Amino acid sequence: MRFFSAPTYRWGLLAAGLLMAGGAKAQERRPAPAATPASTAPASAEPSRPSSAPLRSDMISDAPSDEQSYQKEFVFGVNFNTQGGLLGGASIRSTRVLDDRLLRFWSLEGVMLKNAKEERINSLIGGTYINRKTNYAFVLRPSVGLQRILFRKAADAGVQVNGLLSVGPSFGLLMPYYISYDRTATRTNVINLSTDEIVNEQYDPYKHTITGAILDHGPLFSGIGQTQVVPGFHLRGGLSFEYGRYRDAVTGLEVGFLVEGFTKRLLILSPSTLSDTDALNRKFFPSVYLTLYFGHRS
Repeated sequence: MRFFSAPTYRWGLLAAGLLMAGGAKAQERRPAPAATPASTAPASAEPSRPSSAPLRSDMISDAPSDEQSYQKEFVFGVNFNTQGGLLGGASIRSTRVLDDRLLRFWSLEGVMLKNAKEERINSLIGGTYINRKTNYAFVLRPSVGLQRILFRKAADAGVQVNGLLSVGPSFGLLMPYYISYDRTATRTNVINLSTDEIVNEQYDPYKHTITGAILDHGPLFSGIGQTQVVPGFHLRGGLSFEYGRYRDAVTGLEVGFLVEGFTKRLLILSPSTLSDTDALNRKFFPSVYLTLYFGHRS
């Protein structure tokens, strides 16, 4: 029994083919599923480090501090002390940094020593001389020592406190003290500067017994060729207070004590009798000092 005729069958096959082709095209036009957002990634996944992330603080080296910014220091000083006059002397010091707090230095100081019993006399013609003084006393003090920073100042302001200790030899220099002496006046008892015989020579109270014939003190370096050297030693301790607004400049003051001794008494005053020699002149010279200094760092 035939249910479909030939024309009807052919039209049915054509309709089925068209339906299958339309379904395939619709499948091609369907959009792809959206990508999973980053926020839905598994929690265990470690996010990558951004390229611009800052480095850890322990990987960045600190900038040099003020105390590490120099290695050497050189200063000049003017000294005042209880064994000298109005101006005691002068000094230089070179310092090298050892670590953050400790420094090593060498120094050279030159000062004048005076005897506490010196007495200045006015002469008849208006000059001056020191009674019984026979020698000037100078001292050269080379030394080495250590400096410890106790309190550090800010980079460009404030006050820094240092402790210092040094030791070294002392070289006492006894240079003859000259006077102008009128030899003619010792005979005539009259001073005539135009005609009298006037000489410059080392003061000796046993020789220059007529004080009225002493006209004035002689030139300072008249007897430099007859200088005697007396060796000794010294020990110094002090505190320095450093001021300064710039890192490469040094300005401050140093105060402290100094103990000094020599191998024999420094003959500064010539006694009227030999028994007074030890009473007038000493071997040991303890003193308190003040030094004003300035310099630079590098």
